[in-house]
Amino acid sequence: MNILRPDLFVDSIKDIPLEKLQQQGIKGFVIDLDNTITAWNSYEVAEEVMDWVKKAKSMGIALCIASNNHEKRVMKVAKILDLPFLSNAGKPRRKAFKKVLSILDISVDELAVIGDQIFTDVLGGNRMELYTILVVPISSHEFFGTRIMRRMERIVIPYLQKHEVK
Repeated sequence: MNILRPDLFVDSIKDIPLEKLQQQGIKGFVIDLDNTITAWNSYEVAEEVMDWVKKAKSMGIALCIASNNHEKRVMKVAKILDLPFLSNAGKPRRKAFKKVLSILDISVDELAVIGDQIFTDVLGGNRMELYTILVVPISSHEFFGTRIMRRMERIVIPYLQKHEVK
């Protein structure tokens, strides 16, 4: 079950303790798109997400969006936030996370994963031994395949304790 356990569970991206993680050596984040920084299939980025991205950038933290969604969708949001991106990522495969490490030019122990799904974001990050952060999904409106995975998550989540930053 530890392969599915995030290192940190937060309500939203704005609740991620950037200073504390930076002190622990985190220099970059790979961020999921749908229901992590935007609602599913939306191009609208909330002001609090834009503020969080600006703050992280001002602290010298590298950011990259990695999504299993198609290039046009991911590129449009990445352009709004002025971030590099990886579309059609194939999470939870390691290849996606290795590509982000290359894009950001940082090492495994310096990268954290932020996402709303246990079976893509957390599982993929944990397989690479990255620091993983699970956020509550922004919206309940989701892709059909994600809705199926959410049923499995509801079985697993009671066994995963909310816990503090290591």
